[in-house]
Amino acid sequence: MFENIKEREEYQKFTKPAEVHKAVNTLRGIVSGIATDTKVTGSEMEELIHWCSVHNHLRDWHPFSEILPVVENACADGIITEEESKDILWLCASFTSRAAYYDEVTSAIQFLSGMIHGIMADGELSDKEIQAIKTWIDDNDFLAGTYPFDEINSLLTSVLADKKISEDERNTLLAFFSNIIEFRNSLNLTEQDFVDLRKEYSVDGICSLCPEIKIEGRTFCFTGESVHGTRKEIYETITRLGGVCRNSVSKKTDYLIVGNCGNPCWAYACYGRKIEEAMTLRKEGGHVVIVNETDFWDTVEDMIAGIV
Repeated sequence: MFENIKEREEYQKFTKPAEVHKAVNTLRGIVSGIATDTKVTGSEMEELIHWCSVHNHLRDWHPFSEILPVVENACADGIITEEESKDILWLCASFTSRAAYYDEVTSAIQFLSGMIHGIMADGELSDKEIQAIKTWIDDNDFLAGTYPFDEINSLLTSVLADKKISEDERNTLLAFFSNIIEFRNSLNLTEQDFVDLRKEYSVDGICSLCPEIKIEGRTFCFTGESVHGTRKEIYETITRLGGVCRNSVSKKTDYLIVGNCGNPCWAYACYGRKIEEAMTLRKEGGHVVIVNETDFWDTVEDMIAGIV
């Protein structure tokens, strides 16, 4: 790609700030995730040390020139105290607040990815850690509509509804969270470890929880079977309210409506090709929102009643 070292260095002047900022946001999340259950294990320490070694090439770049020595000192005795964790988070936060390369949404998603990485660093997912993720999700609802916020929010709401977390529910969370981790930066976690879990606990069809739906000027697609009417009737309703209907999912799709008929457990069900296409677009940064038809019809009723 580059003919000489000088060209590579010139290119890195533009790419390095983005890499550094993402690394800082992710590190904040990892440290926060590791410290979630207040008990730092040896494997979690190894994970943090490994992550720092993978990013050692950033050592000469601010703020890693300040951050890495602090992290290494904190890890030296094999224990990250609460004060040491606060110091690392403060350092990272002080940089990101002054030099926001990414917007607030992207930075927060990078933090969330790091947090989940830190929580899963020991290969386990405790009730306390699950609740910590839910608390963070509740505190950052401005991320609604983005991947993987909607999926995690819906999944956690379903899992915690009865205030009991079964082994199947825990495995479902692990299977989904494994899609978020950057395994190339991990020591203890490998993608192969989660292949069978993903096959057994498919969560490809998670819908947004209580989404804000706007119909006028928006593009809709539908999948599944509706309990309220035929697909033709749904599309006629959307068109009458100023929306646009398409039979396939694309980058121009704003909402994919998922029908309820025969699928009472919509939070976990997989609806096939259109859901897969929508999920792929969301992972790539697309804005398509997957919504349950109940939320769609609630919006329609509110519009007809003049509420929205």
